[in-house]
Amino acid sequence: MVKFGALHLLIKHSESRNPVSRRTGESTATYSPEKAMEEIQQYVEKIKAEGVSKDVFAKYAQARSDCGSFKTGGDLGMFGPGEMQKQFEDGTAATQARARRR
Repeated sequence: MVKFGALHLLIKHSESRNPVSRRTGESTATYSPEKAMEEIQQYVEKIKAEGVSKDVFAKYAQARSDCGSFKTGGDLGMFGPGEMQKQFEDGTAATQARARRR
């Protein structure tokens, strides 16, 4: 069975399946999807500016991610088919495939 690993920084919003931050316990129901995407893009730029590394990513995931993985710096560990939401699993598989082609 193929296993994947991923780092994850999630910003929940009004259309999230469960719009409650696991980091703060607060509702994100008033946060728009557009605002969440805007904020994610800011983190992408910060991470790139500081050098793309696991430590840099972990710093921002711990400070901002609404996923319970904020405690581990966004590290979701290893997972296989069917263990994550399909869209996330598909995106992770595509990212892994692109990385192997480089």
